[in-house]
Amino acid sequence: MQIETDNEIFDLALEVISNEQLTPSINVIVLHAPEVASRFKAGQFMEIKVNDSLFPLLRRPFSIHRVVGEQIEIMSKVVGIGTRILYRVKAGETLQTLAPLGNSFGYDKDDFDLGILISGGIGVAPMAMLEETLRARGKDVLNIVGARTAEELVTRYLTNVHLATDDGTAGFKGNVVSLFSSILPSLKGKRLRVFACGPNPMLNALSKFCNAHEIPCEVSIESTMGCGIGICYGCPVRIKDANGKVHNKLLCQYGSVIDAREIVFEE
Repeated sequence: MQIETDNEIFDLALEVISNEQLTPSINVIVLHAPEVASRFKAGQFMEIKVNDSLFPLLRRPFSIHRVVGEQIEIMSKVVGIGTRILYRVKAGETLQTLAPLGNSFGYDKDDFDLGILISGGIGVAPMAMLEETLRARGKDVLNIVGARTAEELVTRYLTNVHLATDDGTAGFKGNVVSLFSSILPSLKGKRLRVFACGPNPMLNALSKFCNAHEIPCEVSIESTMGCGIGICYGCPVRIKDANGKVHNKLLCQYGSVIDAREIVFEE
């Protein structure tokens, strides 16, 4: 499944309006982006150069968290040098960005009434915009949000939320796939479509579960995408075609949202 998008891409220096540190490792940056804000669709991403130096050299990919007027919100989690710099960015600074990139979630499908939004860790980032888009189209939404511990849970702008933590400090004790499995019987008779983002092991398990239960599922894959436009060849993924043959594709060009029936994860 590839969703057609506007191919016009902008390389812009965007001003930081604010930087809200939600947890000791997760923050939300608001960027003033009048040229591109209205062009984004739920599930797309942008590439950000975190500073003007040669270190770190490559840009980092970030899902669009929300679009509010001419402003774009990006949610980031500290996992290395680049995201540590972004965690400390100040209002008034500028960030060099490349956007909009990638495809979007299939929110305009007519085969479902209830969207199940399943997030693992920082995979919650695109779900606020997706929920807003789904509700604007008359769809019901149920969110399942998981993290290792309660401190790492983020649910801003999400409604109808069910929580899961690995250590049981909040909500269901276990992972989001197990929680979804426990909720599924109560959704019998509803037309479902799952939209998911999170670490690849989670997406692998969820894809297998949804495929086994014949539930349409789309997964937004996490990967290091150095350029975002297919030049660096640093984001290969394995895709299975209708005949079962596996091909290599570049995630930044084919995704990052991919049908769960097509993606082949490394075990």
